[in-house]
Amino acid sequence: MTLATDRASVTNTRRRTAAASGAGAMIAALGGIALAVALAPWFSVTANALSDLGVADRAAVATAFNGGLLIGGALALAYAWTLWAAAGTLGGRLVAVEFGVAALLMGGVGAFPSGTSLHFPVALGFYLALTLVLVTDGVVRRTTTAGRLALAAAGVHVGQWWLWIAGVRFGPGLAIPELAGALLLAAWVLAGSPVAPLTNRVPR
Repeated sequence: MTLATDRASVTNTRRRTAAASGAGAMIAALGGIALAVALAPWFSVTANALSDLGVADRAAVATAFNGGLLIGGALALAYAWTLWAAAGTLGGRLVAVEFGVAALLMGGVGAFPSGTSLHFPVALGFYLALTLVLVTDGVVRRTTTAGRLALAAAGVHVGQWWLWIAGVRFGPGLAIPELAGALLLAAWVLAGSPVAPLTNRVPR
């Protein structure tokens, strides 16, 4: 095999890894949340926090929520590796490290349910890390459309939390801003990052 062929093979492997791990992580995390909500008729997006699902009396609800985050966090670590391997700059590798931290913290939310001593630090850390990923990627790729969209997403994420803290909200629950952050991260993973499977063609 030629050097060019070897490089193409490595690139294709990274793309496939990004597609599988990125999609799998988001399906596991968001799917677990959706399943937990479906199994919990008492849950309200305006009155509850998502983490309330992780300590529900019904075991199936808590298992779906916590398990989805644990699996999603583990798969997201593979995505972080793909980001690192594909990075051509120090800034790109910094994004990969930050995303890896976010992945660990996402799994941590499932490992340390609401009411445990580590829950608040890991949950807060996840949303801070999420924002940092978007900001750093946006700055690194600021001359591209993807970079500018990442910065805009970071602004939306911070802005909607600021509105919630300021009292501009639908109710006392944290679920809406939490879901907004999760969806922004999913959009970046699937369509906005340097190795996003929806915008980087995966060879058959």
